[in-house]
Amino acid sequence: MPPPVPKVVLDTNVLVSAFLKPESNPALILSLFSEGYLTVCLSEEILAEYGEVLKREKFKKLDRGSINKFISQIEKQALMVRPQVSANVVSVDPADNKFLECALESKADYLITGNAKHFPFKKFRDTQVINPKDFIDLLGEAISQR
Repeated sequence: MPPPVPKVVLDTNVLVSAFLKPESNPALILSLFSEGYLTVCLSEEILAEYGEVLKREKFKKLDRGSINKFISQIEKQALMVRPQVSANVVSVDPADNKFLECALESKADYLITGNAKHFPFKKFRDTQVINPKDFIDLLGEAISQR
């Protein structure tokens, strides 16, 4: 029996980093999703933020075709949820609570973020809050133990 596929919520900064640095850990995380090794959990609110942020003027040099392809793929492959419980944990940017609400509703294993200032805690209920490098290291350890 194959091992369970981890369920993850991706903070928007992970996507931005992946598109800005194609050889980075965030880019590796997106390719793991594309290849079916991760389940990305999404809400409509998060999906809207992904599209809005990636199309900002300051990111105009990013490959629009790749972004559109990714948004289309994530819409088809992600686990879409409608959060039923509000979280009021992130005070620096309260809009970031939507990532915790999605994690809670989807029972995500991980919230992957490069933003330790907004998410200074290591765990939210049953979801581990982790940066991209530590997530890749953790995944590598799990694979090598098989």
